[in-house]
Amino acid sequence: MEKALAAEYTEKDFETLSWNEHIRRRPGMYIGKLGDGSNPDDGIYVLFKEIVDNAIDEFGMGFGKKIEISIEDNVVTVRDYGRGIPFGKVIESASVMNTGAKYGSAAFKKSVGLNGVGTKAVNATSTSYYVQSFRDGKSFFAKFSKGNLVDSGDIDAADQKNGTLVRYVADPSLYENYSYNLDFLHTMLRNYSYLNRGLVLDFNGEEFVSKNGLLDLINDNLTEEPLYPVIHLMGDDIEIAFTHGTDNGENISSFVNGQNTIHGGTHLAAFREGVAKTVKDFFKKDFDPKDVRQSIVAAVSIKVEEPSFSNQTKTFLNSKLMAPESELTIRNFIVDFLGSQLDNYMHKNQSVSDVMYKKILESEKERKAISGLQKLARERAKKASLHNRKLRDCRIHYTDKDPMNEETMLFITEGDSASGSITKSRNANYQAVFSLRGKPLNTFDLAKDKVYANEEFALLQAALNIEDDIDNLRYNKIVIATDADVDGMHIRLLLLTYFLQFSPEIIRQGHLYILQTPLFRVRRKLVKGGMESRYCYSSEEREKALKKFGKAAEITRFKGLGEISPDEFKGFIGDEIRLDRVRLSGDDTVGDLLEFYMGKNTLMRQNFIRENLRSDLVVEEEN
Repeated sequence: MEKALAAEYTEKDFETLSWNEHIRRRPGMYIGKLGDGSNPDDGIYVLFKEIVDNAIDEFGMGFGKKIEISIEDNVVTVRDYGRGIPFGKVIESASVMNTGAKYGSAAFKKSVGLNGVGTKAVNATSTSYYVQSFRDGKSFFAKFSKGNLVDSGDIDAADQKNGTLVRYVADPSLYENYSYNLDFLHTMLRNYSYLNRGLVLDFNGEEFVSKNGLLDLINDNLTEEPLYPVIHLMGDDIEIAFTHGTDNGENISSFVNGQNTIHGGTHLAAFREGVAKTVKDFFKKDFDPKDVRQSIVAAVSIKVEEPSFSNQTKTFLNSKLMAPESELTIRNFIVDFLGSQLDNYMHKNQSVSDVMYKKILESEKERKAISGLQKLARERAKKASLHNRKLRDCRIHYTDKDPMNEETMLFITEGDSASGSITKSRNANYQAVFSLRGKPLNTFDLAKDKVYANEEFALLQAALNIEDDIDNLRYNKIVIATDADVDGMHIRLLLLTYFLQFSPEIIRQGHLYILQTPLFRVRRKLVKGGMESRYCYSSEEREKALKKFGKAAEITRFKGLGEISPDEFKGFIGDEIRLDRVRLSGDDTVGDLLEFYMGKNTLMRQNFIRENLRSDLVVEEEN
């Protein structure tokens, strides 16, 4: 009987997809999260970056000092003044997988994109894609729709300078209801200018250009007066800038071939090691590396032949060698560079060295003062965890040495019912749950000793494994999962306050998220039995679901996470999970943020809430 019911498996089950159809069916393999443009790592920004990267690679090879970029009605146009794509390869470069000029070619020695996929992903996931190459007064164009060639040919271009023009429109059926956040693009282009001194990036008429590279990046993004002038070191294929402030933690940006590696990698680890080693050797003191790096604000940029990244979005550097034929490792290259150049700088600038030495001693004194409190809190935490099982751990954990475990996440919840539902419905391989006992301590304006002596936060630190160093973080994503009511929002704010004050690196490195939970469930009975459900995160989504399901649909308004059954939780903490990443922009000063949201300026805060409160939530509460 079982054999009779089994599905047949024949030649008819096999299907050969065209290159563009494969990308369109599995865009996440090439682009990552699609999204709608509300987060800086959404797909439309990956597409934008792929095209701009190609233009910047031309500048990096010494061709073209200006790139013109515009976005109007979701039409993206990028025009560079490089060498222009050879006419015979214009069509292939946009539509034949693994085709490019960056495979061991001297034409592109130190570029970002080496796999020949990025441009094709843009083409395949765009309703229209137009590329035109200009070379020596002549021109060749190709026009595509969803990756399919529509038209191509020669065009007279006697009045045009050499280079390449790309114009595309991302497909709204894939990137649903998307729109571009200009702040995200401004940040991206500003970073590009810092990493490519002298390059002019004209975006919708606004120019981004830097004369001093990473020195400008640090100075422009400092949120407080530094303790000493920014140290700026440059060499072949490497540039480093850093200073010290007074904020907690480390604030280090890292780049490879102009790519912002937000999750770090080999080069970031080498910089952190090299700074600590050089400073210790200079002062002839066995300082703890954490004390040397406490409150550091830094940026490091290197250029590498054929870099290896952990994923298509290129956020973590795997490369070990400076070049395929070289025996020089990235680690040794950076550590040796700092050992020479930073040591020379500190000998020549004794006043800076004196300030640095004083700062390190203060950090050391503070760390030792609270270490006893941490030890006591850890002991209490271990005893408490034996009894209340606050942490339901997962089987696999994240380390920066194994970035493939990016799926790992810890949900921070409040209340037994919510914690129980998530625990029962989670993927136990990658998802852990930490249950709060009521509202956590308000850490705003509290001394460190009181915070580190707090049992609840000691338990949370132990769960995250960041008691000694964020390098040991056990989960890639830390997800605050609270109710969308007043109490839930208050708990969320208290947790954000704690992370901002005492673990800001978790936010800066992109590890902290807010879980979006559905406000409504719309469902209908199926003719063949059973129910079809759609979870809606806004009134607009609810209305769309009602139009699709018709009058027979029933609506449930969720008031809290505890009301959602484990079976329902599976519907939105799995592949379809919606997360908002908590981020700090260059304009955000932690002290000012906390003073505004947690200080005594009640009237200002009330006005802000009234102006920014979502209308759909107000309507629902009134109903």
